[in-house]
Order: sequence, then structure tokens, then C-alpha cells
Amino acid sequence: MTTHNTPDASAISATPNPSPRHDANADPDPADVDLRGIRGWLFDLDGVLTPTAIVHMHAWSRLFTPFLAEHGAAPYVEADYFAYIDGKPRYDGVRSLLESRGIRIPEGEVADGPARETVHGLGNRKNDAFNQTLEDEGVQPYPASVAFLDAVIASGCRVAVVSSSKNAPSVLAAAGIADRFEVVVDGLVAARDGIAGKPAPDMFEHAAELLGLPTTACAVVEDAESGIRAGAAGDFGLVVGVDRGVGREAPRELGAEAIVDALDELLPAVISARSAARPAEDGPAARAGGEAAVSRSADEPPAPPAPPEPHARNEPREDHA
Repeated sequence: MTTHNTPDASAISATPNPSPRHDANADPDPADVDLRGIRGWLFDLDGVLTPTAIVHMHAWSRLFTPFLAEHGAAPYVEADYFAYIDGKPRYDGVRSLLESRGIRIPEGEVADGPARETVHGLGNRKNDAFNQTLEDEGVQPYPASVAFLDAVIASGCRVAVVSSSKNAPSVLAAAGIADRFEVVVDGLVAARDGIAGKPAPDMFEHAAELLGLPTTACAVVEDAESGIRAGAAGDFGLVVGVDRGVGREAPRELGAEAIVDALDELLPAVISARSAARPAEDGPAARAGGEAAVSRSADEPPAPPAPPEPHARNEPREDHA
């Protein structure tokens, strides 16, 4: 568990205006979501906090395009990523894709080098490609996700990253947001402690435990189908689905109770929950001060609008290692 620098409460009001929704009538307004009682936020990483899912997708393509050609199998296409790999731990993604082509290779060992033609060897080859791309290109977090993250921290909530990826610490560091998280439950932690991966809810439940909170006081934030399934399978206070362009029907059917295009759409709900909590926590005098903290001074110029986030159709979602 690491410590982080807690943003000032004024971060809630100083964030830019929420990003516009693209289909406002399809789902309940995120501004109206009741966040009272939510004291912890469990964030997926790839596709929720950072756009690293596209890096993963390209790395998988570089792995399987030549491999399948060498084995005379049907070529690797983008749909394979979403059908067999997205959101799964790395070696599970290898197994799933190979099974789809009827290819059997030895399981091998975790320590297998990337040149070995084993399940673990192929997974490690893909990981090398991902890390090289991350080093060459870097990664920037979604601005709206950082705005929301800072707001919930400022409101007193605890936060954790829950990612199937074994690269989560390096991605968080590259994105410059590692210091914000008390807890990171990633693929390495899951393997070490024998925790079932998504779509089981176990990784999220473990993160809630490490935060010292009951699951009912925690919200799960996910973009991948396997992650939304994991949140819906557990006894969590809220499951938020982030639609990065693949559509809202699947997250809704899988159990997402709130669906957003960008996380800053939930900022009004954070402010409402904070305001509702203050009477019980602080009394009238402190409440007056708190309202001033989350309300912009009339003399303070408004913040510039947030830059739009990438929002391509069928953007890869999530979390593979």
C-alpha cells in the first residue's frame, strides 16, 4: 500500500465542465446517480484511466498475425481481440485465441522465454512488445478520468486500481498517476495470492478489503465486459460502465447501473453526495465552509474546457496483461 498526495477539496469545483454525453436519453443522467454511501472507488486501468488498451491491442496483433500464418490458421482480425482476449489475464487470452483456431501447444512455464512456442512463451512475447511500445510512446491518462479521480479523493473517498494486467504499476507510473492510489490489485498480486481473475469479482473484493471498506460501500468502474461482469457478480454499491465507443447495450445488459462516455459526467453526483454528507459530518458552521470550498468564487475566472477524449468506434477495452 502506498500513500498519495490528497488533492484539496477545491479540486471538485475547479475541474472543467463535464464532457458532453452522446446519447443522453438512453440511460439515467449520471449527474443524478446517488453516490451517498460510496466511500471507495475501484478503477479498472486500461480504457478507464488510461488509453493503453490500444497499445495492448497492437501488441496482440503483432504476436498472433505471424503466428497464425505460420500455422495455416485463419488470420488474426480485430474482432478476435474483443471475442477472445479483451479483459482477460494474458495467458488466458493466449489460450482462448489458440482454442478458437484449434491450435494446441504446450502450457510451458511462467519463466519461458519469448522465443518458446508455449502458452507462457507466447504470453511473454506479447508482454515484451507491450513494454517496448510503452517505453517508446509513453501514455497520457484521460483528462476527464483524472478530474474525477481527484474529485473523489478530495471528497474523502479511498481509491484503488484493479487490473488484470501485470503491467499496471509501470502504466500508472508512465501516466503520472501512481501516487494517487493507496492500493493496486493487478495480475501479479492475483497470481501471487491465488485470486481469481475477472469476470469473477474476487480481485475487486480483495481491493475493497485492502481499503478497509465493505464491498457495499465501493463502486466498480469498468469498460470491459469481463470487468462489468465481475462488478455485477459481487455485492458492490455501484457498477459504472465507461463506453469508449463500443456501445451501451452490452454494459447495460451485463449489469452496469450507470454508463458514461467520460468519468467527469459523474462530477455533479460527487458534489451532491458531498453536500448531503456534510450536515451529519460537520454541522452548520463547517458545512458553510465546505460549501465555499466546492463552489467557485465569483471573482475567480472559470476553468478552460477540458480537451475531448479519444472516442473511436470499437476502441479496445481493458485490461489484459
